[in-house]
Amino acid sequence: MSANKDIKQLTRDDFVTDQEPRWCPGCGDYSILAQTRKVLPEIGVPRENIVWVSGIGCSSRFPYYVDTYGIHGIHGRAAAIASGVKLANPDLSVWVATGDGDALSIGGNHFIHLFRRNIDINMVLFNNQIYGLTKGQYSPTSEHGKITKSSPLGSIEHPFNPVSLAIASGATYIARTMDRDPHHLSEMLLKASQHEGTSFIEVYQNCNIFNDGAFFHLTDKKVRSENVIYLEHEKPLIFGTNKDKGLTFNGKSFDVLNLANGDKESDVMIYDEYEYDSTIAFSLSKLTYNPSKPTPVGIFRNVNVNLYEKQMVQQIEDHTASNGKGDLKSLLASGESWSVN
Repeated sequence: MSANKDIKQLTRDDFVTDQEPRWCPGCGDYSILAQTRKVLPEIGVPRENIVWVSGIGCSSRFPYYVDTYGIHGIHGRAAAIASGVKLANPDLSVWVATGDGDALSIGGNHFIHLFRRNIDINMVLFNNQIYGLTKGQYSPTSEHGKITKSSPLGSIEHPFNPVSLAIASGATYIARTMDRDPHHLSEMLLKASQHEGTSFIEVYQNCNIFNDGAFFHLTDKKVRSENVIYLEHEKPLIFGTNKDKGLTFNGKSFDVLNLANGDKESDVMIYDEYEYDSTIAFSLSKLTYNPSKPTPVGIFRNVNVNLYEKQMVQQIEDHTASNGKGDLKSLLASGESWSVN
C-alpha cells in the first residue's frame, strides 16, 4: 500500500498498546515487535487503515500489542481472514503475524494460495522451528532428527523451507531476516510495506525455552559472517570474516569460491533481486540446510505482477457497465425457484 504524505506524522509510541506482552523473557518476538513499532510510522498509513491478522500461537498474540485494528483468528486461517479483509476494503494496509506451525501445518493450504493470488498483504512468519505455545512439539520446520516431546526418538520428517515454498507458490516479494539483526529486520519490513503484491518475510526467531540456540550459528557475531550471506541488489555475493568467499552459479546450483586461494572475484555472481525468473532465487533458498554453504538472508525476489484485488474490482466494474447493477431480490427469485405454501 502506497504511503500518504499528507497524514499526521506518527511515532513509535502511537503504536504501543496498553497490553503487556505475554511472551517468555528473552523471546525473539520482542525484537520483532520493537522493529514493527519502529517501522509502522514510516509507512505513511493512518493507524485506522492498518489491520494486523493472526492465527494461533505465540506470534499470534501480535495484534494485542500493536495499536491498530486487529483480528486474532483461528489456527492456520490468518491468510484466509486477511484475504477477506483486503478484498472487502482494498485501501487497507493488511499484515499477517504467523508462526511456522500456524502457517505451514494447518495453514499450509492458505499459505500457498495467498501467494498464488498475489493479494497485497504482508505476511511475517516467526520461525522458531518448534511449537512454543503448546510446549515444545516438533513443527513443520524442525530439522530431521529433532528430539521433542512429540518425537522422543527424533523426528523422521524433513522440514519445510518456507522461502522455497513461497518462491514455488509465486510470491512476488520474499525476504528472510533474523530477530537478532534489528537493523536488517526493520529494513525488510519497510521494503515489504512498499511492495505492491503479497510480501513474505521469514524471521528466524529464537525460542529460548523450547528451542534455544536454533539459529545461534547465524546470529552470534563471532561466527555470523562465516555462515550468513546477505543478498544485496547489484552487489556481489561475497561473505566471510575477511570477505574472502563468494558464490558463483554453475547453471544448476551455487558453488563457493575461495578468493584468498586464487579464485577470481570477477566470477562471483552480482545479485539482482528484481529478476523475474525465480531460478536463482530458488537455488539460493536451497542453501538453507547445507552446512558447507552460507545461509542467505535478505530479499530473494521482488517483482511486480497484477494484483488480485485490482483485477477483481475491474472485473466487477466491467460487468456492471455492460449488464447493469442488477437486483438481488430479482436474482434470488429467478431461475429454478418455487414457493412453499
